[in-house]
Amino acid sequence: MKHFPFLFVVFTFFSLAVFAQDLKPGFDPAEFVEILHLSGTRIDTFKTIDHTPEYRDYHLAYTSPVVGMDNCWHLWLRNDNKVMVISLRGTTGTASSWIENFYAAMIPAVGTLRISDSNVFDYKFSDNPKVMVHVGWAVGIGSLMPTIEQKIHEYYAKGVKQIIITGHSQGAALAFLLRSYIHYQQQANMLPKDLVIKTYCSAAPKPGNQYYAYDYEFITRDGWGYTIVNTADWVPEVPFAIQTINDFNELNPFTHAKKFLRKQKKFLLRLYLTHAFNQLDKPTRKAQRHFERYLGRRAGTFVKKFMPQYHQPAYAASNNFVRAGSPIILQPDEKYYNYFPNNTTNIFMHHHHDAYFYLMKKIYGVE
Repeated sequence: MKHFPFLFVVFTFFSLAVFAQDLKPGFDPAEFVEILHLSGTRIDTFKTIDHTPEYRDYHLAYTSPVVGMDNCWHLWLRNDNKVMVISLRGTTGTASSWIENFYAAMIPAVGTLRISDSNVFDYKFSDNPKVMVHVGWAVGIGSLMPTIEQKIHEYYAKGVKQIIITGHSQGAALAFLLRSYIHYQQQANMLPKDLVIKTYCSAAPKPGNQYYAYDYEFITRDGWGYTIVNTADWVPEVPFAIQTINDFNELNPFTHAKKFLRKQKKFLLRLYLTHAFNQLDKPTRKAQRHFERYLGRRAGTFVKKFMPQYHQPAYAASNNFVRAGSPIILQPDEKYYNYFPNNTTNIFMHHHHDAYFYLMKKIYGVE
């Protein structure tokens, strides 16, 4: 027993060192599950978690006002005061929250959203002019940014320079755009450049087009931005995606196809190929215009019912939504479906936090 005090000191020091560790790149299953517990304690529509998660190493430090289309976020602080978590709330049971999801036209990555007379959101989600993002979630971020930026500056002054951004479902879509916005605010010297930021987006719908995904995955490269997907969950498959010729890189074989076809010497072959090309090209363009009309301009009129001072922006002629982030795939097996059977009366069966907790425990052994 004479060595007990020494061993106790060593064990305590080691425990504190582990607890106080800095954020590191790479997918950490235990870290993600801990963060998922935090977001799971502040959900509104899907109150289905069959247990009360422990707060473990974090405590709730701030809850934002409800703004925009029923948007809210929570600030969790790690107990060693080294890491803050920005957890963005997902879809609630209100009509305005659902309208935010269905307001699914695209806007350019740089522009201005007049959210209200007192909130004009000058945003930048990328410096690539081909990047387009979901307008409804951009409005959500614009509504939340005043308090988010305030708290980042406040806690940075207290020495908190490490941030985890997270969200589930709609909250994950917002988390993508928030991470992008912060990056470009840092580039403009509007936020500290020495912030260390890691992002976990679970059950996330598609936040923007292919070029947005490229940009997001570049700025979070080498293990700083993950999207966690249950392959039985339908939410990561939305919004609807339509790819037209205009959605390709400038150098491609399709944009100038008609010019190539006109050079064909055989008349019948030229006629056939031109007809076939038009049959493939025109429906996608027409569908894109329909989506822009119904999920943009018309949905925007409903937004104004909840946000009377909102001004609709000019929409981009694109609906090529794709998934973003380094994927962590959660693949269900037969036993999973015994616990979470396909049930048409509950279309969110595979989307709930519980399904994600189950698969994380099954695949990674953490809970």
